Amino acid sequence: MSMRTALRATSALALCALATAATAQDTTITIATVNNGDMIRMQGYTNLFTEQTGIAVEWVTLEENVLRQRVTTDITTNGGQFDIMTIGMYETPIWGANGWLLPLDDLSEDYDVADILPAMRDGLSHDGTLYAAPFYGESSMVMYRTDLMEKAGLEMPKAPTWQFIREAAAAMDDPENDINGICLRGKAGWGEGGAFITVTANSFGARWFDEDWNAQFDQPEWKEALTFFVNLMNDYGPEGYATNGFNENLSLFQQGKCGIWIDATVAASFVTNPNDSTVADSVGFALAPNAEGVDKRSNWLWAWALAIPAGTQKEEAAKAFIEWATSKEYIELVAANEGWANVPPGARTSLYETPEYQEVPFAAMTLESINAADPTNPTVDPVPYVGIQFVAIPEFAGIATEVSQEFSAVYAGQQSIDEALEKAQALTNDAMEAAGYR
Repeated sequence: MSMRTALRATSALALCALATAATAQDTTITIATVNNGDMIRMQGYTNLFTEQTGIAVEWVTLEENVLRQRVTTDITTNGGQFDIMTIGMYETPIWGANGWLLPLDDLSEDYDVADILPAMRDGLSHDGTLYAAPFYGESSMVMYRTDLMEKAGLEMPKAPTWQFIREAAAAMDDPENDINGICLRGKAGWGEGGAFITVTANSFGARWFDEDWNAQFDQPEWKEALTFFVNLMNDYGPEGYATNGFNENLSLFQQGKCGIWIDATVAASFVTNPNDSTVADSVGFALAPNAEGVDKRSNWLWAWALAIPAGTQKEEAAKAFIEWATSKEYIELVAANEGWANVPPGARTSLYETPEYQEVPFAAMTLESINAADPTNPTVDPVPYVGIQFVAIPEFAGIATEVSQEFSAVYAGQQSIDEALEKAQALTNDAMEAAGYR
């Protein structure tokens, strides 16, 4: 089916509503987005949206850390550069509470807000009001080479421990053939390597803060988690892992250079796509690991979502685009042209009820990982915050970016684990005291 034919197959009523919303505005909207594969794919279909509505779209596509910096600066200064921003579960409730985003409480009946997965809807709302619509949702999970696992004489459990992951990485590591036993994020940035080491720490029993907002980097669980991670990556990870984030590891895995990769569930469609991945027919999936004896897995919860800054002059056109890009019809459009495995995952309940999607090899594991993530209970010991790979307070982004830089310096061999943890403890407590938490 051609793209044009697939578009005609979408709901006529929904397309009519989109066109009506834009009737008074022959306009152009500017969208800031992340340079992830699903977002790049969406840009390829934008001309169909423009044909139907008359709304032109200009894209500003940025690397993840740069995107966060640009949109945060723009929203906090009322810069007005963007009509739609791609943001996530950390920013949305905070910015919505501040009045920086327009509420999405008047989307059309055809759009079916109730179909959005509850975990995604709740994480993108403030006081019950939706402030961003999920383009895709994710948790994190283990992706691994089934051929290398078989060659090593091992079998990946559905719910592995970190200790098994190390054993498997050691068995699959093959430097002579340019195969790293494991590839994980080390790149600085609160949402890059910072997110990964935070969920790893959760799974070792660590936490960012105690119930009185005292930093916890001086506790043994953090040292155990960071030491395990550093030793694992130094022994079986790629050279220069201190600068590898999601996209860098995706490329390595697709080239056949990783035995194991633990990262966002959304990556599954890209590592199993034979057009992009040299190992597409040899990928298995498992739940994110936990440390032995610790009842917390290292999986996160996230959505890349589309939100409208309150300062836009093009609200109707922006809402029309959001309805189109995050709709059931858009999912069907991608499925018709690129197959069900390549649709944006993790956002809508109806997707996981679709028989064709249920046959996709990673669909069930993705949904199980999402449902297993509990932002209200992210750690072994109690904490005063919500969030798994982040702490849902405005100060966190700045603090965690600095902490992640200290950790990346360890990965690069520039300082010791003890030095990094001592600096993390001090800078976090100083920042929290300055902000009035302590």
